[in-house]
Amino acid sequence: MAIVHAVLYTASLGIVSHYVGQALPRRWFHPDRFPYRSFSWEQDGQIYRRLGVHHWKDLVPDMSKVMPDMLPKRVNLRGSAAEAMSLVLETCVAEAVHAALMVLSVGNYLLCPDFWGAALAVFDAAALNLPYWIIQRYNRPKLLRLAAKLQSKEETGHEGSDSHL
Repeated sequence: MAIVHAVLYTASLGIVSHYVGQALPRRWFHPDRFPYRSFSWEQDGQIYRRLGVHHWKDLVPDMSKVMPDMLPKRVNLRGSAAEAMSLVLETCVAEAVHAALMVLSVGNYLLCPDFWGAALAVFDAAALNLPYWIIQRYNRPKLLRLAAKLQSKEETGHEGSDSHL
């Protein structure tokens, strides 16, 4: 019965975390500060490319496609710098939410202190949240470069070529 409680705990956290993430004020998040700024060892996200994130990131479920209250995860050079920065902030929020969920995954073991609780805790952290955390760390530097390019284009009035992320 304890494993059922742990599974319900994981499902409940997933649902609640969506609403908490949507409610968090975006002004709390600063992509140029710790912990959201890229560390030098991340090489502006290229370390994650070596993990193959560019091959699998579009294969994981994208909640913005099914939840109408979420910002779509696409931006292009026809968009504005403000739109790109909104998406940058969304990556910060998503990173924070998935990091918190990885920490809270230990609750699975606390609810079910046996092999199955430990396995669910590891699965929750490693399979249900770590990939999304990595995707945010990978995408944010690219989005910041795009926002800077769009800002420059807006300031100069120059039209660039259309490019999608």
